[in-house]
Order: sequence, then structure tokens, then C-alpha cells
Amino acid sequence: MEWKGRRQSDNVEDRRGMPGGGLRTNPFGRGGGFRIPGGGGMRRAGGGLSFGTIIVLVVLYFILKAMGIDLLQVMDGGGLSPTSGYEQSEGATTGSPQEEEMKAFMATVLAETEDTWNGIFQANGQTYEEPKLVLFRDGISSACGAASSATGPFYCPGDRKVYLDLGFFDELARKFNASGDFAQAYVLAHEVGHHVQNLIGVLPKFNQMRQSMSEAEANQMSVRVELQADCFAGIWGKYTEQKGLLSAGDLEEALNAASQIGDDTLQKRTQGYVVPESFNHGTSAQRSTWFKRGFDSGRMSDCDTFSGPV
Repeated sequence: MEWKGRRQSDNVEDRRGMPGGGLRTNPFGRGGGFRIPGGGGMRRAGGGLSFGTIIVLVVLYFILKAMGIDLLQVMDGGGLSPTSGYEQSEGATTGSPQEEEMKAFMATVLAETEDTWNGIFQANGQTYEEPKLVLFRDGISSACGAASSATGPFYCPGDRKVYLDLGFFDELARKFNASGDFAQAYVLAHEVGHHVQNLIGVLPKFNQMRQSMSEAEANQMSVRVELQADCFAGIWGKYTEQKGLLSAGDLEEALNAASQIGDDTLQKRTQGYVVPESFNHGTSAQRSTWFKRGFDSGRMSDCDTFSGPV
């Protein structure tokens, strides 16, 4: 993908320098996240705090205090002080040269999704509200709960942000056999697809409906939600191609990534057999098919995964 020298989005929050990705008020809020499979899962708050946990929190408070972070101010909604490093200034947090280039690439891809969806929404007489991309290391707290790097990239409708540990892309290439910059771009475009679903009412409706669904029914509906996000990612790919930004083999990289993270392929790899009733993202064939459908058409109307078979 030809991306260097293009606009980078300002909607990037770099929390890589913060322990645990930065502290959040109400980190265990309501609303589930929607993610690219990466092993593990979102951790939700449980019951009360044990005595040992309280001791740990007290120690953590004084450690953060020594670092210039007033935890009480944060919990009161005041946010972190400008000197705490929560809101990172440009260049304040650095990793390896490879990671910094990946950060620039993700910021550029995010900008391209902004251009695509701003144009589509405007053409339909609507305003597109751009999401934030939060970069973190190891662990993060969001309005959807706490998550580790093992969770994989995810979108949280509660705060309308995409969360990404850049180290996931090493896993994508090594564990999922899905290398290439357009495979990486597909991952972000898929999560932005969930944001589009949130704006048009798909996610709120799904979150309401699944409260009264069985686990099997919720899984089936989740597959349709995920496949539509794949289709929306394909729409972004179409607009990117029209700009002349795709290189030879880029489309194949995205299709391969979509296929490698299909439920059937992941289950075969991890446990040696598949359990179709547990699928919640779609098979490899379904995921690549719906991405390609969006890519070929470029129209949201062709991404209706809720009518008929998928």
C-alpha cells in the first residue's frame, strides 16, 4: 500500500508509555467490545474487592502519586495532569523504529478511513463522527472493561474508540500467517467498520437484542455483525484502490487475513476440530467473501448481512 507522505489522523491517543495503558474513570463500563480474535478476552468487573486487592490499590496509589499522577483527581473526572504523560505530545512516547513506523502507518490508514466514511456519510446527508484510535502496550482499560494484549484489537461502542496493541501485528504474521501492510490495514478498517455500525444503529440494536437471546442465538447474530464490519472494511478498500494507493498483492493480503482469522480456521489451529455453534465471527470463507463484496461494490447497501443466509 502506498501510504508514506499522506495525511495522518489527529485522532490517535498514544498510551504506550502509561502503566496498563493509562487509567480510566469507570474502566468497567457497560457495553461489550467487538474485536479481531487474538486469544483471551475482555475481563469484566466481578464482585467486591478483597483485602489483598485493597492493599495493592493503596500501594498503586502512592506509586502513581510519586510519578505525578493524582489518582483521586482522575476518579473525580479531572483527568491526569499535563505532566503525567496521559495525553502524549508528538514524539513523547517512542518505541523501536519499526514500531514508530507502524504507528505512522496506522495513523495514515485511520486518516484514509476518515476520508472514506466522511464522504459516504456526507453523500447521504449525514455527518460522520470520527473515532479515536488508542495505542497501548500489554493492557488497557476502556468503557467496555479491561483488556490485555491477548484480547486483540477491539472497538468499544461505549467510548467510540478502537484499541490496538501494535505488537498484535507480529502475532498476525507469525501466528495467523497473515503478513503484509494491507492485511494490517484491514484489521483497523474492520474495527472502524464496527464504529460505522455503532453510528447507524446496528450495534445498539444488537446489544439490546442479545440481552434476551440464548448463547447460540447471540453467536449467530454476532457472526452477521462481524461479517458486515468485514464488508464495510472492503468498502474502504474500494475507495483506497480508486485513489491508486494499492500495490500488487494488497487485495490478496487482506483476503488472506480475513480467511486466517475465520472461526473454523482458528478452531482447527488451536484445538484440532470445529464447533460451528460456537462461531461468533464467521468462517474463513464467509469473512473473505464479505470483504470482497464490499471491495467490489463500494456500497453500504450491498453489506446487508442480516437478510437471508450469510
